Amino acid sequence: MEQNNKNFTSVGTDIDEVKRLNAESGLSYNEVKELLAKTGGKGTALYSDTDVEEVKRQIQNSNEE
Repeated sequence: MEQNNKNFTSVGTDIDEVKRLNAESGLSYNEVKELLAKTGGKGTALYSDTDVEEVKRQIQNSNEE
């Protein structure tokens, strides 16, 4: 008896095929948010790697000069 290792939803969608196609389709929503955060997008603080305290120090130092 041949073993069928494919995963299907209850309506017959091939889950592995959907995952494969999604991987080839481009950036995910979270990847886009991360990219926007690194390039100045609005509402993306969660994804930003900016050190807020360092920026505050730099602003304060530039105002003192």
